[in-house]
Amino acid sequence: MSIKTFVNLPVKDLGKSIEFFTALGFSFNQQFTDENATCMVISDEAYAMLLVEPFFKQFTKKELVDATKATEVVVALGVESRAQVDEMAEKAFAAGAQPANEPMDEGPMYTKSFQDLDGHIWELVHMSLDD
Repeated sequence: MSIKTFVNLPVKDLGKSIEFFTALGFSFNQQFTDENATCMVISDEAYAMLLVEPFFKQFTKKELVDATKATEVVVALGVESRAQVDEMAEKAFAAGAQPANEPMDEGPMYTKSFQDLDGHIWELVHMSLDD
């Protein structure tokens, strides 16, 4: 069974978020992009919908979490190598990300994490089955 995953995240400035994630190498599906939202392509099976906060609020009765002060979710991306973890983390920091946690090197698992422009935590993970 193939299931596509769509993570929906509120953002303050859609243009700045698109610039930030473009700097990390992600692309966007223009069919699902307008002034309120964009569909960031993570893989053929995973996407992040970045929605401006007023538009995002239409989909929930709850208050939005200020991700710079509280954490509701950590988005983990499994990548192919330790080098890719390092490369993506460097791109994120160069584009304005802030560190989220200390890097972790636990044998077969290697991670680095960052907070995007809105404070959402992203974790880059490489898990080597050969170690």
